[in-house]
Amino acid sequence: MALDEEQSGAAHEMRRAIDCLRDCADLALVDIESLEALSTGAVHFSLPAGSVLFESGSAPDGVYLVASGRLGVKTTGVARLTAEIERGELVGEAGWLLKEQRSATVVALRDSELLHIPNSVLDEIALRSTHFSLALARLCARRLRRSNRQEAEKKRARVFAIVPNSVEIDVANFATRLVAEFARAGRTELVWDARASTHTAGWFNGIEEANDFVVYVADPTASGWTRQCSRQADVILLVAPAEGQPGPWPSDITEAALARGGRVELALLHDERIATGAAARWLKSSPVALHHHIVDTADLGRLARLLTRRGVGLVLSGGGARGFAHLGVIRALREARVPIDFVGGSSIGSIIAAGVAVGWSDEEMRMRYRRSFVDTNPVNDYTFPFVALTRGRKVSRLLQREYGDVLIEDLRRPYFCVSANLTAGRILEHRDGPLAEALRASVAIPGVMPPVYRGDEVLVDGAAINNLPVDLMQAHAPGLVIGSDVSADRFVLGRNGTRRINIFQILMHSGMVNSVTSAAEQRRLADVLLKPPLANVDLLHWHAFDRAIEAGYEFARTALESLPQVPRLPAAADRPQRSSLAAELERRLGVRETGSAQDPRPIRVPPG
Repeated sequence: MALDEEQSGAAHEMRRAIDCLRDCADLALVDIESLEALSTGAVHFSLPAGSVLFESGSAPDGVYLVASGRLGVKTTGVARLTAEIERGELVGEAGWLLKEQRSATVVALRDSELLHIPNSVLDEIALRSTHFSLALARLCARRLRRSNRQEAEKKRARVFAIVPNSVEIDVANFATRLVAEFARAGRTELVWDARASTHTAGWFNGIEEANDFVVYVADPTASGWTRQCSRQADVILLVAPAEGQPGPWPSDITEAALARGGRVELALLHDERIATGAAARWLKSSPVALHHHIVDTADLGRLARLLTRRGVGLVLSGGGARGFAHLGVIRALREARVPIDFVGGSSIGSIIAAGVAVGWSDEEMRMRYRRSFVDTNPVNDYTFPFVALTRGRKVSRLLQREYGDVLIEDLRRPYFCVSANLTAGRILEHRDGPLAEALRASVAIPGVMPPVYRGDEVLVDGAAINNLPVDLMQAHAPGLVIGSDVSADRFVLGRNGTRRINIFQILMHSGMVNSVTSAAEQRRLADVLLKPPLANVDLLHWHAFDRAIEAGYEFARTALESLPQVPRLPAAADRPQRSSLAAELERRLGVRETGSAQDPRPIRVPPG
């Protein structure tokens, strides 16, 4: 009887192997006899998420087929994953074809099931079937061509694990509201089930394949279910009460996610208003790629867009008084209901972007910037030019007046600005610390204002190196990136060279000369580039305030009419409300707390 059971199990494994091989698109033209021979010699095994399948430099031992799950490819010298291997795809074919050491390291991004086809079996089938050898050769050639063309596909995050910091968090309410936002973009499934041991890699793979997005709700402790959820996720979202006492997160969860190329982000839940200094405290508890402040439904919508890389990042360039055109661009974007989910800038662009990140309205930004740049000249506190023509104290006072002691970490929207680090000779991205100090460094035009000293670093205007830092915004991967460029590429004297110029104009233009060479590349990186016509607005023409704003507004308003690919927010009446999902999740939580039987079924949410 035991022998019969063993033979039955072997037959079942062979049928599974044949089914997997038949589902492999790369082997579609291979004859059934060869596939059956491959299945006979194939070994089926499981690989937990985070485990290494093989390392770069190792000897090839065969080819692997992903039956379920997902693998990631890491190339030596490249920080990010260079490719992902999905269910039904082969990996390791180049090593077998070339009989050379592995050229990359492959790790499991999910709990995965694989078929291993050893070299001996591959060699035997290759002698019999030219279709098989040709299929693997074509696969190798396609991947090489994609690599040469740098056709790295932007993978959208699809699976998320919510890890609460404590039992005090209303995770049922948070999770269901976030899932409702996800559901506006596609079919979403919310999974809450502590019985991790009963689920196979195939079960999780089936849920992922059936949905656009999957959200797992983990426990506030390092339980088996929490580890299981974290192994399945593209993004681990740590959730904490902003005003709570920061506590440690399970290190094995976040470290494992980072090791396999996943992202770890932090959501801070606030009561009615952002708690000053909370972000700085919590950010010390765990390394995260990005943190989010959650006060109301609008913040949840922004969080959902950024997590799924459907958000909009806005980058504002430097350009002196021409930067007022950014105010018009922002007004046009808001009127068109284009979300501004992440914002950054250089020089004057960093100042305008900060107003958006703080949450100022169009009217408030217009009032504040008029009184700081038009009602008073910000660069007329002249001094003997030992270091610069001005003391820079007036600009510092104006920035302190408008932004106070606000920390970059406490801004409602994710934000960055840049300065040029003369000590290191490279761009410096400001993501934390006092906002006014970062802005002072970002606008320290060499020769016009003294540099900002930070330790042994000398910081000047970011426009000296990168006047439109689209590349930095793309590194944060918000989704679609809009660049608003108001730079003056040419230093025009006017007809017959009769226009009078002064040393301020010369220094301001000189400070941006180095970044001109990179300007074309930065513009190319932007998904949408807005460059308002500002030929009649000089870098120091502060009194062109209203004219520059109007030029930016009219240009952006017209441009957006012909850009249907730019996302728009739904009307307020169409926003999702708290649904019965919360009650269902709370019911399951209550069942778990009482120790009664648990309901393993996931909660399905159809597209919005």
